[in-house]
Amino acid sequence: MKAEIISIGTELLLGEIIDTNSAYLASQLPLLGVDLHFISTVGDNQQRLVDTLRQAWQRSDLIITTGGLGPTQDDITREAIAQFLEENITIDQSLVQKFQELFSHYKIAMPPSNIKQAAVIPSAEIIHNPRGTAPGWWIERDARIIITMPGPPREMQLMWTKEILPRLQNRITRAVIISKTLKTFGLTEAEVDEQVSRFLSAQNPTLATYAKSNGIYLRITAKASAHAEAQKLVLERETQIRAILNDYIWGSDLDTLENIVGDLLAAKGLTLATMEAGTGGYLSNIITNVPGSSKYFKGGLVAYTDEAREIFGFHSQVIHQYGLISSEAAKLMAKVAKEKLNTSIGIGVTAIVGPTEIEGKPVGTIFIGIDDGQHSQCFAKNYPGNRSQVKQRAVTSALFELRKILLGGTSCT
Repeated sequence: MKAEIISIGTELLLGEIIDTNSAYLASQLPLLGVDLHFISTVGDNQQRLVDTLRQAWQRSDLIITTGGLGPTQDDITREAIAQFLEENITIDQSLVQKFQELFSHYKIAMPPSNIKQAAVIPSAEIIHNPRGTAPGWWIERDARIIITMPGPPREMQLMWTKEILPRLQNRITRAVIISKTLKTFGLTEAEVDEQVSRFLSAQNPTLATYAKSNGIYLRITAKASAHAEAQKLVLERETQIRAILNDYIWGSDLDTLENIVGDLLAAKGLTLATMEAGTGGYLSNIITNVPGSSKYFKGGLVAYTDEAREIFGFHSQVIHQYGLISSEAAKLMAKVAKEKLNTSIGIGVTAIVGPTEIEGKPVGTIFIGIDDGQHSQCFAKNYPGNRSQVKQRAVTSALFELRKILLGGTSCT
């Protein structure tokens, strides 16, 4: 089956919003064995959308649209599809009643414009929206399927997983498709690709690599007539990949480094404090995104200026002798954080996030110190990029190295 995605909204063409919906759907369709051939973006213009639908109809079996289902005048997806299919729009009063009940539940008067979202055409089957008022459409005609979904990602993704994916899976294939994602850090995409190259051309299971902000992901997807058989294929390939990438793999699927580190700290009864220079408290922010992190995380010090560093007891002579961006500074920061907040472990992060070099060192230079009271280690990294990217990689590096230490690893660079 050949698929096409049409993202709708002038804000996408202006660059005001990034089209994450297409990226999400593009990662989902291979799980169904569906080939995605085209992705189009159309502004809020009805005739241009009709023309795009006509083109998609000529070359694709499955057409998925996102956006344009809101209550305002520039939400024209329903009208464009009705025009293209030459069908009349009517208002579904049962939907209007559901909208009224929803607004009444929240004690809000329903704007009359929301009635527009109850519009249907004869060939459209309504798709329930678990997180919003805009229902989707499922249309089958002339051996083709058109699916419309709302633009907000949280609404679109839940509609896809709860309403669309099971139906498509049942419709397209009776086979069981299982996928597992392995998450790595410390290698470039090219290095990962080279080490697992012999698996990339395999048909079942398939393997794909993706560059993410916190490392390189590898997705294994297997297809079989039974769940156990598909699971066995995935497990066999996962075992082979783990034997190659070994310590670079830090998690899988829904795992996050901050959750993994938090679980390890909690299980060992350890506490953690941080001190950051350059990353502006980003490490503390990531750690505290985990519910219950106060059980093991005691706080973070942001040593952004000389005055702040003096207040925190960070010795100026270290900076004068070695520089702020140095292994000595990172290790001292870890020690200061540990002692000031009386924790089991301290982490110090000092990085050059840009836009210019510091102390003769290039943007992307990162030093991470980890002190557990018995050992003080430093990890030197270099990950060029913009400010946001360097901060992300510095924090990921810190959590990655802490995870290895908590698991009993001994690596130190």
